[in-house]
Amino acid sequence: MTPQLIGSDEPSPADADGPSRDEVFTALSNRRRRNVIKYLKANGTEARVRDIAEQLAAWENDLEIPEVTYKQRKRVYTALHQSHLPKLAASGFIDYESDRGLVSLTEESRQLEVYLEIVSDNEILWSEYYVGLAVVCGLLATAAWGGTVPFAGVPGYAYAVLFALVFGVSGIVHRSSTRRNRLR
Repeated sequence: MTPQLIGSDEPSPADADGPSRDEVFTALSNRRRRNVIKYLKANGTEARVRDIAEQLAAWENDLEIPEVTYKQRKRVYTALHQSHLPKLAASGFIDYESDRGLVSLTEESRQLEVYLEIVSDNEILWSEYYVGLAVVCGLLATAAWGGTVPFAGVPGYAYAVLFALVFGVSGIVHRSSTRRNRLR
């Protein structure tokens, strides 16, 4: 198998069954396109363009839907119709029936989920958390193995149970946090 060159627009053989990474990043590079996916995930897999435009205009202007003006809604609708929905459809993430004004998610859209996870500014990355946890567990095990008081008085199986429990609870919290942070 030939690896894909960095910066190459050619898909690798592994990408032949789905969109390339470049297509995913291009599709998600615009906030309106991300919000279309967010809207469809939250409101069923099919919606009318005017309903999507109305909700996006409300989000963009920090308003409730009844407060959105015709001009705000029309500006979003036009941009969706002329640019954003055709781009998402060309990438295969949505089906866009412009003549009927309907948009629906495709199976390809599932591949976007990993890119749509949200990490808050005040959160550490999970990879950093697990590395830190492994370092702490390693230091505890080294202290116990080296005979350092009070760590040497704790039996080895107690450390094994403690470490398994800490990593297990961390995994559960990680999973629930990831599910909560996905755009739905």
